[in-house]
Amino acid sequence: MARPLSFIGAADTNPETMPYWDGCAAGKLLVRRCLSCGKAHHYPRGLCPFCFSDRLEWIEASGRGAIYAFSVMQRAEVAYAIAYVTLAEGPTMMTNIVDCDFDSVRIGMEVTLRFVPGEGGPPLPVFAPA
Repeated sequence: MARPLSFIGAADTNPETMPYWDGCAAGKLLVRRCLSCGKAHHYPRGLCPFCFSDRLEWIEASGRGAIYAFSVMQRAEVAYAIAYVTLAEGPTMMTNIVDCDFDSVRIGMEVTLRFVPGEGGPPLPVFAPA
């Protein structure tokens, strides 16, 4: 039995983040890259967190990454794993790890992007072992 994932809510969607959610709906994980310093970042925002430039572009992430840190919630009604995944493009994002034996999850494990239906919103990006 899979644990349903909830969408943050339409109230949290704004013009600044709409391209991100539109990308998720199209099966694409989009991240922002700064045109001034060249660094990619996640979560979507209007200023680069590294140099504070507003010269940003959306890029499609490859969908590859590695687990930086994780926690498995075994005592929940339905066990689940949350993790910070460092994307191949550089940013680290919080997400869920799915489709695996949670006892096998390890720091440094390579993972790939999947999308799961979000309750009340667009599909949500999650990761599974590569």
